[in-house]
Amino acid sequence: MALSITRNEKTFEVKGRINAATASYFQAHFAIALNSGNGLSIDINNVTEIDSNGMRALKSLYEKAEAWKKPFYILGNGCKEIFDELRLKNVA
Repeated sequence: MALSITRNEKTFEVKGRINAATASYFQAHFAIALNSGNGLSIDINNVTEIDSNGMRALKSLYEKAEAWKKPFYILGNGCKEIFDELRLKNVA
């Protein structure tokens, strides 16, 4: 399955894979949404894969949100592991 992004109120729902083939689209889409909004909430409950490219895209968005002082939320299965990974990279 490719990547599908839909907006449900204030949360973006992502379905499919965030990998080498889709990470640049994912990152560009959400960088625009983050820049034009007051924050970003991404539901990854229906994401079936996040590879290292996908993690780099998430990290980039996280760093942009911090720099722009905007809220950034990742919701759904696996979000704690992603948070731990992002936090660990910021400590190192």
